[in-house]
Amino acid sequence: MTTRKPPAAAWKPGQSGNPKGRPTGTGEVAKIRAAIAKRVPDLLDAMMTKALDGDVGAARLLLERAVPPLKAMEPTLALTLPDGTLTDQGRAVLRSVADGVLAPSQGAALLGAIGTLARVTEIDELETRIAALEVRNGKS
Repeated sequence: MTTRKPPAAAWKPGQSGNPKGRPTGTGEVAKIRAAIAKRVPDLLDAMMTKALDGDVGAARLLLERAVPPLKAMEPTLALTLPDGTLTDQGRAVLRSVADGVLAPSQGAALLGAIGTLARVTEIDELETRIAALEVRNGKS
């Protein structure tokens, strides 16, 4: 069997037959979006009329799209932690949550912060101990 030689005008590997591609806005989805966009004011008027006539679903849809949902906010509270160890401070936070002084989410956030502080303190202490060992062994 013989191999056929491609014609000189054939596309080279990796070369597109349509380098500019399909013009934007010519696909079916773009046509549907354009048709809907023309009717948006009419659709909003109809939805508003239904909502004002008592259609709860229409009212909910309008409100969900127009008004951002409210975020839960917890009041800030002043909390005095003991000057003792981080464990003492953690116990004080837990006690405040148990007594209802702090919300559980606030207590969890404070305990997370105390845990992070404990890790930072541990790293500082390790660095100090390593530096002291290096000085003692003459590696400074």
